[in-house]
Amino acid sequence: MEREVRVRFAPSPTGPLHIGGVRTALYNYLFARKSGGKMILRIEDTDQNRFVPGAEDYIREALEWSGVELDESPWKGGPYGPYRQSERKPMYMQYALQLVEQGYAYYAFDTAEELDAMRERLKAAKVATPQYNAITRATMKNSLTLPEDEVKRRLESGEPYVIRLKVPRKEEIRLKDMIRGWVMVHSSAIDDKVLMKSDGMPTYHLANIVDDHLMEITHVIRGEEWLPSAPLHVLLYRYLGWEDTMPQFAHLPLLLKPDGNGKLSKRDGDKFGFPVFPLEWQDPFTGEKSIGYRENGFLPEAFINFLAFLGWNPGTQQELFSIPELIEAFSIERIGKSGTKFDWQKARWFNEQYLRAKPNEELAQYLLKELEERHITCSFDQAVKISGIMKERVTFPSDFWQESSYFFEAPATYNEKVAAKKWNSQVVAVFEEFKNELEALPNYNADTIKDLLNAVLERQSMKIGQVMQALRLAITGLEAGPDLMQIIEVIGAAEAKSRIETAIVKLEQYASA
Repeated sequence: MEREVRVRFAPSPTGPLHIGGVRTALYNYLFARKSGGKMILRIEDTDQNRFVPGAEDYIREALEWSGVELDESPWKGGPYGPYRQSERKPMYMQYALQLVEQGYAYYAFDTAEELDAMRERLKAAKVATPQYNAITRATMKNSLTLPEDEVKRRLESGEPYVIRLKVPRKEEIRLKDMIRGWVMVHSSAIDDKVLMKSDGMPTYHLANIVDDHLMEITHVIRGEEWLPSAPLHVLLYRYLGWEDTMPQFAHLPLLLKPDGNGKLSKRDGDKFGFPVFPLEWQDPFTGEKSIGYRENGFLPEAFINFLAFLGWNPGTQQELFSIPELIEAFSIERIGKSGTKFDWQKARWFNEQYLRAKPNEELAQYLLKELEERHITCSFDQAVKISGIMKERVTFPSDFWQESSYFFEAPATYNEKVAAKKWNSQVVAVFEEFKNELEALPNYNADTIKDLLNAVLERQSMKIGQVMQALRLAITGLEAGPDLMQIIEVIGAAEAKSRIETAIVKLEQYASA
């Protein structure tokens, strides 16, 4: 009988979740939903020294905001719990001892000083990568080199020890990766990894394999940085007798810096001014704050759509996908092998598309919120109209205020370059006539305003191109913007007349030049 697809995202609570981690969670989620399977979250907190307060809550909130739904997790529960490795601690030792009894692992009693001395000897002998392996283990203090009675005595006396995997000296280890095809590594390149630490906690390698087996995980979809560990994990599945149910592996390509040189890091975000975390994060130890996509003004659906394309493509020209559409289109086969460059401008583009697709009534809420904070009154209908005018010019919700403040405030300053180039006595003559007739328009709207301006220009024997930039300057103080007639319609005839009169006075020096 075919097994139900079960995938897991297994972050460590050592700080904020990087967007690369969110992408891994997303791909797992899409694969699970496409396959009709389950999405599990497991907290891998075996390294208590690196535990950061608030990190687990951050992971939960980030995934909830992103729309990645979990079927089983520490906070939701499930039939395979507990879902925190620290709460599963008692179950790991039995598997480590099983490996020792079967000759696949051994006790090692080496002190930190002895390990350092071993590395120094290997360095002096020009060994490129000094490690505890099939060769060096023979010179160290472990249950393979010590007499059996001495090993027993050391264990009974409570002497600190670790349990190491006994990696074979000459063996080719193979695994088939769903993205990369066959991966082969010679066992001589793998060291005898520690499986159980001296504090009784398992290392990532043992806990990961035991948990994946007990939780019946069918597919392990994780970052490329774990690829070097995969052959070791294959050995563990084999030695524990679980090779027949070993999950399929898929190692995702790295997220690269914008220039493609190296892995994307927080430092890159700080340097170039973009977030690398989904939500804002404040370091509980230093108080340092890092910006997040949510606080930057990204819509979760735009964020997820952008992340999906960092390594995967649908094989079509379509770029905008809802989560149900991503689930339908997603396949592991469409994930690339090589690293993907991070593109901040593309992230912004996705947000722009999702904002523009929203109804003006919804966009108006963003503007009204900003206006309320500034104690500026505006009717809902007016906000809807302004949002409709501005939606093609914004990237983030906060831009609705930043880009449209001139709807509510007359310009305090004017673009001097435009004034020097476009403001003159002929323009003023047109504006004097235009402003005086504005309030008398029987049907005041953008079309009738434009008709009036054209009529005045015809009487003055001028063309619209000679006055438009100057008129925009008088109304907004700026060089460019959305449809000017729509702006004049929204602010009203009295306000438009007042702004033109103010500009005529303030820019008099350019008219008389």
